[in-house]
Amino acid sequence: MSAIPEQVIATQKASLDNLLAVQGTFFNGFEKLVDLNLKVIKATLDEVAQKSQEAIELKDTQEAVAFTSGLVQPGAEKALAYSKHVYDIVSGVQTELSKLTEAGIAQGQDHVAQAIEQLSKNAPTGSESAIALLKSSLATAANAYESVSRAAKQASQAAESNMNAAASATLQAASQAAEAAKPAARARKAAA
Repeated sequence: MSAIPEQVIATQKASLDNLLAVQGTFFNGFEKLVDLNLKVIKATLDEVAQKSQEAIELKDTQEAVAFTSGLVQPGAEKALAYSKHVYDIVSGVQTELSKLTEAGIAQGQDHVAQAIEQLSKNAPTGSESAIALLKSSLATAANAYESVSRAAKQASQAAESNMNAAASATLQAASQAAEAAKPAARARKAAA
């Protein structure tokens, strides 16, 4: 059997394996999101039951104001934590897909290099410069891909850093709002 059909079969098998890995990655990410959402729903239902019971036991408006102002910060913290978990899951899926893509590209480059090598062995005399050009083009493409991949990783790291900074700022703003509401609630309670 010739080397070319064996390469085609190997390439098809590798493509199928890669497709299955991509599907597995998406399914795992989806499974994590479903699990997270089920946990959030359960925790939310438990908290709603608890807070409803606390709301029923309120005796006057001052307690009601203090109770509602006390809901702001925990709600913001939970929303922020949920967003962070979703981001982590999506980021993990993206990282895994990037690894699979990089592996596929490396494998493709290897197949092309092998094909060029096989071509060079069977090439007629005088085609050395054409073979050298093909090899040089492959090396240039590999270097270009590496540069783009490195830039994409840096952009992803910058985006994650910006998201963490935004999350911290949001949490701090929610904390400040909750703290600002406490003196007003105390003043209303003292006035009554």
